[in-house]
Amino acid sequence: MDDGQSTAQGSTADDSILTHSAAVYRSEIDVSTVDEKKLMWKLYNMDADLGLSDKQYLICLSMFFFPYALFEPASNVLMRRLKPSVWLSSMMFLWGIVMTLHGIVKNYHGLLALRLLLGLTEAGLYPGVVYYISSWYKRSETGFRVAVFFSSATVAGAFSGLLAAGIAKMDRVGGRPGWAWIFILEGLATVLLSIASFWMVQDFPDNAKFLTEIERVYVIRRLQADSKYSASGEAFKRSYIWQSLKDWKTYVAMGLYMGFDGPLYAFSLFLPTIINQLGFGATRANLLSVPVYVWGCIMTCIIGYIGDRTGRRFHINLILFSVGLVAYIILLTSKTAALSYFAVYLAISAIYPIIPNSVAWVANNVEGTYKRSVTLGMAIGFGNINGAVTANIYRAEDRPWFRLGHGIVLMYIGIGLLSTIIFAAFLARENRLRDRRERDEVIDGVVNKYSHVRNGRYASVEDARLHKGDEWSGFRYTM
Repeated sequence: MDDGQSTAQGSTADDSILTHSAAVYRSEIDVSTVDEKKLMWKLYNMDADLGLSDKQYLICLSMFFFPYALFEPASNVLMRRLKPSVWLSSMMFLWGIVMTLHGIVKNYHGLLALRLLLGLTEAGLYPGVVYYISSWYKRSETGFRVAVFFSSATVAGAFSGLLAAGIAKMDRVGGRPGWAWIFILEGLATVLLSIASFWMVQDFPDNAKFLTEIERVYVIRRLQADSKYSASGEAFKRSYIWQSLKDWKTYVAMGLYMGFDGPLYAFSLFLPTIINQLGFGATRANLLSVPVYVWGCIMTCIIGYIGDRTGRRFHINLILFSVGLVAYIILLTSKTAALSYFAVYLAISAIYPIIPNSVAWVANNVEGTYKRSVTLGMAIGFGNINGAVTANIYRAEDRPWFRLGHGIVLMYIGIGLLSTIIFAAFLARENRLRDRRERDEVIDGVVNKYSHVRNGRYASVEDARLHKGDEWSGFRYTM
C-alpha cells in the first residue's frame, strides 16, 4: 500500500504489490483522463470494501512511515542486546501476523491501526540487517554484501505485480475479496519463514553458536585488525548512545540518506507512469518494468564490488549523485516518452547503487557496536520518513511530464550530493588532525609529548580504543 520502499529495503512485498499491480490496472486505462491515485484506491475494490475516502487512504498510506522511521534506532539497540536470531525472527513473525490481519480488516480505523503496527514491526529489518552485516565483515567487504542483500529485495519487487495479479484471481474464494488474499497468503508465508529463521539466523561473532572457539578468536581478531575493536562484544552503556547523538557524522549521514531515500520512493511510483506513456498493454507494461529493476540490481552489485575493491566510496557517491542529477534533468526537460524511459535507466543506475555504497561508507566510519547501531538506525530512519513526502509528489494534475515531482527529486539528489561532499571533507580534516597528533590521548605510563588531557585520559591504549571507538586517535576514517 505504500510505494514499495519497504520491499526494496528487505521487507516482504506487502506494500509494493499494490503499487506494481496498479501499474497493470493503469496500463489498460487512458491515464490522461483518470486520477492516478484513485486507480490505486479502487484496485480490486479495496476502497469500496472498506468504505475509504480519498483522504482516509492517504492518511493510512502516510501513517506507515512514522513508526517505521522512529523505531529504527531503538530496534538496532534491542537487536544487539537480544541477539539477531531472536530479534529479527520475532520481528518477521509479528509483521507476518499484522500483514495477515490486513486480509480481514473491516473498516478505516482497523486499517489505520494495522498500518501503524506494520510500520512498527517492520522498522528494524533493513538497518538491522545492515548493522548485522557490518558486525561480521571487514570494512572492505561490507559494500558488496549490503548490495547483494538490497538487490535481492529489488528483484523480488520487480515481480511482485505478477504475483499480486495471480493471487487476485482468488477473488471471492472463501467469501474474501482478491486484495484480502494477497495479504493473507503473503502474511502466512512470512510467518512460516520467520519460524524457520529462528534456527537459520546466526548471532554476532562473539556469541554465534556455529563457531568453534578457535574460529571465534580468528573472526574477532580479523575484525579488530580492521579497526573494529568492539567485535569481541561490549557491555551496554548509555554513554555509547550519547556518542552517536553528539557525533556530527550522525547528522550528516541523515542528510546523505535523505538524498537517496527520497528519490527511491518517488522512483518506484513514477516508473509505471513512464511505461504507460509508451502505450503498452497490461502484460507488456509489467514485463517492461522487469528489465529496469534487473538493470538496477546488476549495477548495484557491480558498484558494491568496485566500492569494496577500491575503497573510494566518496568518489563513487560523487559520480552516482551526478548521474542522478543528469537523469532527472532529462526527465524534467523531456517531452518524449522514449527519452524519459532512457532517463529511467540512468536514474536507477544512480539511485539504487548509492544506497549500499553510502550505507557501507557510514557503517565503516562508526566504531563501537552500540554507537554504530544508533547511527545507522537514525540515518536510515530519517531517510525513510521522507517517503511520506515523495510518495505523494507525482500529482495527477501534473501529467504527463510531472515537472513538480521531478524538480523535488532533483532537490533531494542535490541534498545528497552536498551531504556527500561535507561528509568527505570532515572525515579528511579529522584524519589530518590525527596524523598531526592533535587528537592523542593521555595514556597512563606512556610518555607522549603530543598527548593532551582534553582528548581524555585512559589506563591503556586498549581502554582508549574501547571507550572512544572511532574518536580514538589511532582510528582512521575511510574515504
